[in-house]
Amino acid sequence: MRLGTVRRNGTTQAFRQEAGETVYLPVPDVGALLAGGDLRRAGEPGPAPAPEELATPVLRPGKILCAGLNYYDHAEEVGQEIPEHPTIFAKYATALIGPADPIAMPEESEKIDWEAELTAVIGSPLRHATPEQARAAIAGYTIMNDISVRDWQGRTSEWFQGKNFDRTTPVGPVVVTPDEVDPEAGLAVRCSVDGVLHQDSRTDRMIFSAVALVEYLSRFLTLEPGDLVACGTPAGVGLAKKPRRIWLRDGQEVVTEIEGIGQLRNVCTPAEELLVRTS
Repeated sequence: MRLGTVRRNGTTQAFRQEAGETVYLPVPDVGALLAGGDLRRAGEPGPAPAPEELATPVLRPGKILCAGLNYYDHAEEVGQEIPEHPTIFAKYATALIGPADPIAMPEESEKIDWEAELTAVIGSPLRHATPEQARAAIAGYTIMNDISVRDWQGRTSEWFQGKNFDRTTPVGPVVVTPDEVDPEAGLAVRCSVDGVLHQDSRTDRMIFSAVALVEYLSRFLTLEPGDLVACGTPAGVGLAKKPRRIWLRDGQEVVTEIEGIGQLRNVCTPAEELLVRTS
């Protein structure tokens, strides 16, 4: 099953895709659908949405929790030791954009980087979970590109400010349920910029699996339906390129793909230009 959110006629609506059929549901987004607890609720069949119509599946997640340094190859390329415990930081919903929306390139930085990430979507409340309970609480998986403003990220030992610039983090295109994708079996993860492949790895190379991250997070906070847990990025980020670092530039297209889930396709656009468009 695939769950998503479409933008049409000035509003949003959740949809479900299964067995080649698209059904539009009477709720505004996947977050509301998960909160209601009935993924198979009745709706109206219709044509599949076009990629440019898609919004991020959960419009305003209550929590966006992200793991850093969670692939063995990425920890190696940035010269960090393998962590004993997950490295966790948070994002806010104002950073999120849809799977085909422009990335708002901030004028405050020229060191903007890509980070392809598998993301678990929570489907039921969870606290003090066992591994089995954590697995059962994952409604499905989607894709995030944790676009990182590296100079701001490096201003202090805390990464938060480099991870939360407005409208920089594409998520989508849909949420795919665990009966269709198994990250622990190894899903291909790729990110290219203007057709040049930079990241090419698999989800079974993570240090902490999605289930392990969800279990760990539940030890100190309550996870709720619609929360996102981004599982970190593999090797190949611009920060680690040699002999010189490579950064995103205005006009470039970033394509982020995870096997079995789909693709994000976003064009880097000056943030001030997007402000003019929406004013």
